[in-house]
Amino acid sequence: MKAVEVMGKIDDKGQLLLDEPLDIKSESRVKVILLISDEDDLDPDDTPAEEIKASLIRALQEVKAGKTRPISELWERIEHE
Repeated sequence: MKAVEVMGKIDDKGQLLLDEPLDIKSESRVKVILLISDEDDLDPDDTPAEEIKASLIRALQEVKAGKTRPISELWERIEHE
C-alpha cells in the first residue's frame, strides 16, 4: 500500500471534496484516514502552488525593475516582528 497526501474539504452533505483529482488507476480500492484541523491549525507550508508561483513572478519583476532593498533593511524588519 502506498500513501498519497491531498487536501480537501467536507461539504454540507458530509461528502469529501478533494482540491485536485487523484492521479491513480480508476476503481482502485483506497483506505481514507482524515486529519481534521482547526482553522488556526493549518500548516503554513500548505500555501497553494499558484499563490507561491504568483509571488515569485512578482518578486522577479520587481528585481528586473530595480525595485530592491538592502539586505540590512530586510533584517531590521525581521528583527522587529
